[in-house]
Amino acid sequence: MEKKKAESYGAYLKIPELLALQQPLSDPAEHDEMLFIVIHQVYELWFKLLLHEATAILGAAGRGETRRCSRHFRRIIEIQRVLLQQISVLETMTPADFLRFRDHLNPASGFQSHQFRELEFLSGMKDTSTFPHLKLLPEDRARLERRLVEPDLRDAFDQLLGIAGFVVSEPRHDARIAALKTIYSSPSSHHDLYDLCEAMIEYDENFQLWRYHHVLMVERMIGHKIGTGGSEGVGYLTATLKKRCFPELWEARSHLGSGGYGGG
Repeated sequence: MEKKKAESYGAYLKIPELLALQQPLSDPAEHDEMLFIVIHQVYELWFKLLLHEATAILGAAGRGETRRCSRHFRRIIEIQRVLLQQISVLETMTPADFLRFRDHLNPASGFQSHQFRELEFLSGMKDTSTFPHLKLLPEDRARLERRLVEPDLRDAFDQLLGIAGFVVSEPRHDARIAALKTIYSSPSSHHDLYDLCEAMIEYDENFQLWRYHHVLMVERMIGHKIGTGGSEGVGYLTATLKKRCFPELWEARSHLGSGGYGGG
């Protein structure tokens, strides 16, 4: 079978098609609408890669490859850092600049990003309360519905715990806490799992940092106005700050004694 080869850099990356996707709706086009479109399209590309890496973690966990899971998480963490930096680029736009084209966005909103919702579900945060408000293509809604019932990153961690000899029975919360206490009390005896746990909590922390910076950016731009998609805007976004991907990783810190990792 003949090996496929790229004709050129532009052809391989579909550069002409990619650069044709930025189409402002304001007429004449407002200068900062291009910034808004590019930033959010780039976010969606990063979300695609995050989903690609997170899905790979599920496969690696099924094969008991703890170190490979950590490697994928570390790549995800670096992507998250880029996502955080992108907010600063968006904040170079003033509220007045944004308001000049904001009305063209209605009823579209980042609230409706199916890839971000899919990433939440894959991370174990399976909140269906947003479903009635999402305007999705049938195939995108089907992807989200599958993620609701398919294994997520919490399940992947449970698989690795079981392979390592920990009992992951019901209730899962208690079993995870017991395993984490053992791992953190003796990290040298569970080195690979310990490294994975630290990567997972950093992923979770960065997820929350991105949410927090996003809330501040939105408030900086529109104050407490209703969001373009009909959400409560800053009020809704602030409520999401309570979400955690791996709540037991945070709770376990409170259970560590003076003889282990948590000693002071």
